[in-house]
This record gives sequence, C-alpha cells and structure tokens, in this order.
Amino acid sequence: MSSDEQRVRVEVVDGVADVRLSRPEKRNALDPAMFEGLVSTGEALRKDPSVRVVVLSGEGPDFCAGLDFGSFRAMANGERLSASAQLPPSDGPARATGQRAAWVWAELEVPVIAAIRGNALGGGLQIALGADIRIVAPDAKLSVMEVKWGLIPDMTGTQVLPELVGRDVAKELTLTARVVSGTEAAQLGLCTRTADDPLTDALALAREIAGRSPHAVRAAKRLLDTAGRVDLATGFAAEQTEIGALIGSPNQVEAVTAGFEKRAPEFRDA
Repeated sequence: MSSDEQRVRVEVVDGVADVRLSRPEKRNALDPAMFEGLVSTGEALRKDPSVRVVVLSGEGPDFCAGLDFGSFRAMANGERLSASAQLPPSDGPARATGQRAAWVWAELEVPVIAAIRGNALGGGLQIALGADIRIVAPDAKLSVMEVKWGLIPDMTGTQVLPELVGRDVAKELTLTARVVSGTEAAQLGLCTRTADDPLTDALALAREIAGRSPHAVRAAKRLLDTAGRVDLATGFAAEQTEIGALIGSPNQVEAVTAGFEKRAPEFRDA
C-alpha cells in the first residue's frame, strides 16, 4: 500500500505495519500528496484485519518538518493547498484534510506507535499526536510552531495537546512556538519516553504487543480512549461489556491455554 506519488510507504510483517513518511529530501514536509497518502494509508490499514499494531515514522533524518514551503507561499494569496487534496468525504469528527491526516491514526482500532527523530514541527507534531505512544530521540526537535507563522494548530492539536500535557503547558507551547528537545518532550508528557534509536524500540514494542490477543488489545484501547471523556458509570459499564465479550472467546481461551502449556499463543485476527 502506498500513495500514488509514494509519499507514504507501508510494509506489514507478522501483524506489524511499518508506515513511513517518504519525502526525506524535503524533511517529509506536508504537501497535498502527503496529506492524501496519510489519510488513504490510515483508512486502508483500518480495513485490514491482519494488522495488529502500526509503527509510524519518517524516512531520512526527520519525522516531519511540518507544512511544505509551497503551502506558506499559497497562504499569502489566501489559498490552502491542503484543500486541494483529493479525498472522499469523511463522516468522522475530523473533516478538514489536515485534521484527517492526524486523526486517522487515532481512529485506528489497533495501537499506533510513533517513532520520532529529527524534526517534528507544526503539522508534523500534530500527526504524531494521533499516535497512542510516542518514542522520541533525546535530541529530536518538537514544536507547536504555527503561531510563529501567524497561524494556529488546526490539525486537531488544540483539542489533543491539552489532554496530554495539561492546559497550561499546552498554552505555553502553543503561544511561544518554542522548540523542545525529545528529552524535555518526554518530561512534559508530550512523548511517552526517549530512546537513542526510536524506530528500533518502536518496532520491538510493536512486535511485543502484536503477540498479545488482538481482541483484548483493541478492547483495551477502546476503553482507555474513552477514559476521562465519558462519565464513570458509562466507563464502568463499557468495561463490563468488553470483558463479557472476551471471556470464553477463542483468543481468550488460547491465551490461557498457551500460558499453561508454556508456548507462544496462536491468535486469530478475525
């Protein structure tokens, strides 16, 4: 799977989808083709039952440096190049192209791990925020950079960022556009943890998760995604619904059987 212009490359091995932004000569900057590639790739993965975990990274030295310079030039004339991306309509909460490029990863039923090195700036950072887990190089550079260009983060960042770092820190990062290192990003909660080789660590973590029951993993993600967004009664009821569906299911029985037999489990994806 890949976009027509090869902006996004994907390889699926043993349930792990290795997804890479592929425009290294432009620091994986976002242009209409990249937006199209991100959305179409995410939606294709959502329909693939063999995918258990996604690892999202960038080819070359950077994750994504944000908008392509051509987009800034177009803005001088009041244009938004992202609007020219050719995408089918969406019935989800994210409707604008940039929002969909970031939110499509949050919408996946399976865990998404972002491996970040080099620059993750502006829209690039917002795409990373769509992941469930972010592993970052200590010397990576991250920034909510939009205000530097007279803009605001409009790719879901204003809604997602406060949940991760708190409203006050989100405001400080957004209003100053300051660049933080991967080390500070992890301290702030902007990223999960640091690693000298984020991609290697992300793939290792993905393989570990892919070895668990895919139905249990998806159920856990659904529950954790609603935590704090619904009232406790609704959240507790959802727990009981999910556990009721899992107990006695083929994969749950296999997890127990394999555990007692001290062997690797063989789970079904469907």
